[in-house]
Amino acid sequence: MRKLNKNNLTKINKVVLAFSGGLDTSVILKWLQDTYQCEIVTFTADIGQGEEIEPARAKARQLGIKEIFIEDLREEFVRDFVFPMFRANAIYEGEYLLGTSIARPLIAKRQIEIAKSTKADAVSHGATGKGNDQVRFELGYYALQPDIRVIAPWREWDLTSREKLLQYAEKNNIPVEMKKKTGSPYSMDANLLHISYEGRILENPALEPDESMWRWSVSPEKAPNEAEYVDIEFSQGDIIALNGEKSSPANILTTLNQIGGKHGIGRLDLVENRYVGMKSRGCYETPGGSIMLRAHRAIESITLDREVAHLKDELMPRYATLIYNGYWWSPERKMLQTMIDASQINVNGWVRIKLYKGNVIVVGRDSKTDSLFDSNIATFEDDKGAYNQADAEGFIKLNAMRMRIASKLREH
Repeated sequence: MRKLNKNNLTKINKVVLAFSGGLDTSVILKWLQDTYQCEIVTFTADIGQGEEIEPARAKARQLGIKEIFIEDLREEFVRDFVFPMFRANAIYEGEYLLGTSIARPLIAKRQIEIAKSTKADAVSHGATGKGNDQVRFELGYYALQPDIRVIAPWREWDLTSREKLLQYAEKNNIPVEMKKKTGSPYSMDANLLHISYEGRILENPALEPDESMWRWSVSPEKAPNEAEYVDIEFSQGDIIALNGEKSSPANILTTLNQIGGKHGIGRLDLVENRYVGMKSRGCYETPGGSIMLRAHRAIESITLDREVAHLKDELMPRYATLIYNGYWWSPERKMLQTMIDASQINVNGWVRIKLYKGNVIVVGRDSKTDSLFDSNIATFEDDKGAYNQADAEGFIKLNAMRMRIASKLREH
């Protein structure tokens, strides 16, 4: 095992570990105890992963932990992280809805808060040295507590495979589910926005994933033969009601996930460019998010000024990259968010969506208070003088002037 700086080891008294209770973090917990000889505080966040989190409490107690934090952060996650991101219509590399990326700053924030309240001098996570999550977690830690010590076991130990982790667990009597190699062939991460799959068969981008891999959605081929309509109401860019029934942010996203999954919505097979420099193939299910994005763009289409909408679209890739790379707490992301939120003041109204066999189809949209769509001007019928078509001639000639000048120059 790699040698550690003994001077650093003596400085750590207490560590707050982001703890799921799974194989990786269970091994990490024991490894931290053995390597750093320090007190461990565990923190388990419920952000809608759809699994029981209370077993993490029992696991932590089994491993001798006295300070255990298990918290339901679903509402905060959707209200303060997912919804602000969707106001920007954020998509990374044209496809990815940033489901894993947007969860990390919340976990980092709460870890730092717990570290302060328990007087811990370090935090730890289970992200590997090859992935984006180590960057996301640690940028969040340092932005919120600049002098915090960070322990990233995957960058320190020699337990570099699942098999070695299992051997360590068996040797140290660490209770771990599915100790045999017949466990899940995928590395999965889930929250209320999405579930992701990586590893094993997916490491070959030429191979189609097995149908049995998908957890939240049916295949489009097996989706209902009848379309389903959903009315989505917005207030200042955020969804506040479905089919006329108001609900909380987390409940709204949960409902959209259920409806979307039933109709085969939101599957994605993607090769993305990781911040650390490599390409990575992953599969994602984001049924509710896929509906939210389409509906939000639809309500913006009638409520946003043209130049505001176009400026948002120009800035969106930068905003999405900031989130993907872990800069949620950066001054530049906050600056962009202020501008985005200001653009949403008049994004109010409703959108009607039709869901059918993997497709999200906008079939209607309206805003009683903020629509910029004027049927008197846009009509192909008699507009009764609302728009003077003759004005277009001068508009066109002025815009063509530079091209006409260049064309005449080339004629000589």
